[in-house]
Amino acid sequence: MRRFVSGNLNYSSWSIRPLLVARKVNLPVEEVILPLDFPETTTQLKALSPTAKVPLLIWDGTEIWESLAITEFIAEWAPPGAVWPLDPEKRAIARAVSSEMHAGFQTIRQLCSMDIRSRHPAPDITPALEADITRLQAMWSGLRARYGSGGPFLFGAWSAADAFYTPVVTRFRTYGLPLSGAAAEYSAAVLEDPLFRTLEEQAKLEPWWIKYGPGGNGRSTGYLKPQAAS
Repeated sequence: MRRFVSGNLNYSSWSIRPLLVARKVNLPVEEVILPLDFPETTTQLKALSPTAKVPLLIWDGTEIWESLAITEFIAEWAPPGAVWPLDPEKRAIARAVSSEMHAGFQTIRQLCSMDIRSRHPAPDITPALEADITRLQAMWSGLRARYGSGGPFLFGAWSAADAFYTPVVTRFRTYGLPLSGAAAEYSAAVLEDPLFRTLEEQAKLEPWWIKYGPGGNGRSTGYLKPQAAS
């Protein structure tokens, strides 16, 4: 069995990072979506994943349950340079900024939950949120200036670093957060990329919604349309 299990494409930022990588290199897997936060979700995930979380890659009996680990597995499967830059310096920095995304930016993630298909008012720009925005502006602009020749992405050609920052790019659009210069141009390139546009269209068609409480805490879920009785 070769299967990629994700949460809702519209809401599950952890899922779409390695999913975009898998799609970029045409990884031969069946994609399965388990909508998050429904009463049956945890039971369904426990039957599949050792952590009862998404994303999960099942590959010929091996279960890989963490987004960076899934990305590295795909990088080893794919041709060199398809996932991480070939140049050693670029590759090291791409992994560093991807790890920074993986472990950091807690405030923007908390106050601006990913919701690709919607638009929401900007939250109050607290010092912590301003610090996240400032760091992302400086990082994206700096990477484009130093490594971005040869393409519109952080390291020129597309890499896993762009997959890891795609959910953040969508947050800037969803909440109307400020970006300028090279960082704004980078954001536009991600949103216009066919890889993301396909995912965006799929997110728009999903039948589920999630509503978040203040600060991203507390969730309710439901269906956009009534579901037929089974």
